[in-house]
Amino acid sequence: MTDLRRIITGHNAAGKSIVVIDGPPSRQAGSDAGGLFEIWNTDGKRIDSFDKVDRADIDVVLSPPKGGSKFRWFRIAPTPPGTPRDVLEAAYAAAFEQMGAAHERVDTTRHPGMHKTKTIDYIILLEGDITLYLDEAEVKLKPHDVVVQRGTNHAWVNTGTTPALLIAVLQDADVVV
Repeated sequence: MTDLRRIITGHNAAGKSIVVIDGPPSRQAGSDAGGLFEIWNTDGKRIDSFDKVDRADIDVVLSPPKGGSKFRWFRIAPTPPGTPRDVLEAAYAAAFEQMGAAHERVDTTRHPGMHKTKTIDYIILLEGDITLYLDEAEVKLKPHDVVVQRGTNHAWVNTGTTPALLIAVLQDADVVV
């Protein structure tokens, strides 16, 4: 994603604030279907603002580690009209496998993109058309709508004609399901 610029701050040896990283995301996944672009991650351990480590330069996985968080942008391409269910199923299965999240697809009866994580997610639609599918509800979002996702089975479906851009913060959580 060439238009995403990350500015990550930190401290120098004298304790003065500095820019540690200024540039595009280090890692991405699924660019052919829109893409998921890692901005920053935490692993539940103490945050050291003196280190120069790019916390997003790791394998792209869907969920954060225990006590950790993920901050990312993701694009969802429109679903071509008339795409057979088995083609969608294969594409979603491969995408979730690539992100180490095949086990998160607990019930795909409603849509092949349905998945459920033990996280609390803060999602903002920045541009495009997205419909949030839940087991027993459907919500059409418009740009700048915010979703607080609390460990529910869900899918994001692009109902428009252009890619949709969302931003997400995922926080590991002890979600009661």
